Amino acid sequence: MADYDYDLFVIGAGSGGVRASRIAASHGARVAVAEEFRIGGTCVIRGCVPKKLLVYGSHFAEELQDAAHYGWSVEGMTFDWNVLRDTVLRDVDRLEAAYTTTLDNNKVDHFHERATVTGPHSVKLASGREITAQYILIAVGAWPVMPDFPGNEHCITSNEVFHLSSLPKRVIVQGAGYIAMEFAGIFNALGCHVTVVNRSETMLRGYDAALRDRLLQITMARGIEYKFNCPIKLVEKQVDGSLMVSVGDQDPIPADVLLIATGRRPKTDGLGLESAGITLGQGGEIPVDEYSKTACASIYAVGDVTDRVQLTPIAIREGHAVADTLFGGTLRKTHYDAVPSAVFSQPPLASVGLTEAQAREMFAGNVKIFTADFRPMKNVFASRHERGLYKLVVDAASDRVLGVHMIGPDSPEILQAVAIAVRAGLTKAEFDDTIALHPSMAEELVLMR
Repeated sequence: MADYDYDLFVIGAGSGGVRASRIAASHGARVAVAEEFRIGGTCVIRGCVPKKLLVYGSHFAEELQDAAHYGWSVEGMTFDWNVLRDTVLRDVDRLEAAYTTTLDNNKVDHFHERATVTGPHSVKLASGREITAQYILIAVGAWPVMPDFPGNEHCITSNEVFHLSSLPKRVIVQGAGYIAMEFAGIFNALGCHVTVVNRSETMLRGYDAALRDRLLQITMARGIEYKFNCPIKLVEKQVDGSLMVSVGDQDPIPADVLLIATGRRPKTDGLGLESAGITLGQGGEIPVDEYSKTACASIYAVGDVTDRVQLTPIAIREGHAVADTLFGGTLRKTHYDAVPSAVFSQPPLASVGLTEAQAREMFAGNVKIFTADFRPMKNVFASRHERGLYKLVVDAASDRVLGVHMIGPDSPEILQAVAIAVRAGLTKAEFDDTIALHPSMAEELVLMR
């Protein structure tokens, strides 16, 4: 490997790329990483971390309203979008510095410029420098999809939403996946009029139907409007800077901001992978084997750029596994069963394992369903009558818990522990044998009969 400039060259300094770089360096490899934007990647810079901070900020509207029912008098409440926005962006700066320090502390060289593949063992930087490496890891992530319709240049994506100069009064969100539902909840809580438009009739595809239905009911009661089966046809900018949006066969909708959240596509355009004999999939993804190896034996790929699960913890596990496999003397791969996921909508939902529909198909209908439909204690004094819903999907033959699905306050925090139980293959009887922690919402998980 001394014949190469580096043992490992990573393209993309997001969660997967940084983890792979750090672990490979800890194994003694000479490592470099190239990042054309900011170190930290989508999750840290313009994704789950700043978005979760916006969720926290928007929650105070609800908490302050409920405070009066608990004896607190809060007068003169006002909200300043600029303060929240700038506070979030400062934390992004802090995290980028922390990620950079991690690379430095592990003696990983980093180039702040675009890199493209020029062969099985070579890359070229935007500055023109060519670098060789025994192995190349592609970890460039994905990019928001912008649908093709007249006026789409007036729209924004999740990349730009964190930099809005002011809080819009009217927001249209196109899409009904987790990104769309999270931002719809944020803007709704901050007092914006929110309309969700979707080309199909399904929201949060892949999540259990009971949770989707409950979230729809609650968010509609909170004032979010939905227009299903309504693809956007045209966006026109008005003299005052506002937008007029034509959807489906309905009357045009006025808006101040139109956020496109219709999915993400692997960011592989122009990456030069064909020079190494790698053919992309139909969606632009890089096909890989169980060890994240591409069609070229010296090039690997992890994270959202592949056709596997697009979640930050998955990218981290994949990057770690590649580093261990190549330089740690241990063949390691990532397991994709019982992967927990959450939507930080308002209220949030969280899931792990099989949905009821998936279980009935896989087990020929031989499943048992247990539910707990309850009003969270914190809502009892509030004016909201929102109810939480927990659901267990159980294999009737073995009694093994196949899936857990939850909607209600703090569901993602609760689910992480439950995911361990599902991953371990625990049975419903073992859930039932666990003593409840009272009073808590989590106790509902061991009280379903």
